[in-house]
Amino acid sequence: MSNQQRDREMALAKASTLANALPWLEKFQGKTVVIKFGGNAMVDDELKKAFAEDIVFLRHAGLRPVVVHGGGPQITEMLDKLGVESTFVAGYRVTTPEAMDVVRMVLTGQVQREIVGLINAHGTYAVGLSGEDARTFTGAPREVMSDGQVVDVGLVGDVASVDPGFVESLLSDGRIPVVSSVAAGLQGEVYNVNADTAAAALAVALKAEKLIVLTDVEGLYANWPASDEVISTITAADLELMLPSLSSGMIPKMDACLRAVQGGVNRAHVLDGRVPHAVLVEVFTDEGSGTMVTP
Repeated sequence: MSNQQRDREMALAKASTLANALPWLEKFQGKTVVIKFGGNAMVDDELKKAFAEDIVFLRHAGLRPVVVHGGGPQITEMLDKLGVESTFVAGYRVTTPEAMDVVRMVLTGQVQREIVGLINAHGTYAVGLSGEDARTFTGAPREVMSDGQVVDVGLVGDVASVDPGFVESLLSDGRIPVVSSVAAGLQGEVYNVNADTAAAALAVALKAEKLIVLTDVEGLYANWPASDEVISTITAADLELMLPSLSSGMIPKMDACLRAVQGGVNRAHVLDGRVPHAVLVEVFTDEGSGTMVTP
């Protein structure tokens, strides 16, 4: 095969891919999609670049993407450097006032700046904000259960309420909001909110079409570790029954998907963030990927 023939076949394949995406482009035109960015995708340079490209593509395709991010690996790294031990209970980081200062600094001053910069390498789109800004997230202490007991996890919060006004104004202006998962309390406290939880709450408040949660596994396993079979689709009712049996790391992610769908979001997805362009595969192809939660 000549180089000219090879180039022609590649061009035809690209054209076919774009044509196959047309129904999805029509379906999601003008729709809001909240994407929780986390896991290995946050520490691998190529995956970070691919994620930023996906978000900009969504924006150009007529969707309204919103990014909510955590920064677990970066927070742990900074706490280690400062000699502060990291402890987790039921998937949540125990957050002392000292640790909260580090969480706040890393999320808004380091992680968010990088995400905004990667997106804005393609144009003036991304605007970074903390959940504290304009009281986007108002937080309250989160009750965490471990082995049937309530455990004190410090300044770990839940989202008590969401004011989506500032985020909506950015979307209306054609911007891409990048929101860090920090919430302001009613008495001046600042809470470390799990990014999955924050993304779900914001998706509900924005009446989003989709919530997409990026993680470090292929999706929700049917019977881990006995089997690596991934559940492609699960209803909210079935997920609610399954939730208590999940591993501690998956509980916040699947609970976020459950909350989102129960709150009116049409679909919630858990995707493997280790796969480049996983977001585009989910949104614009018939195959999709990961696990989809339906009402």
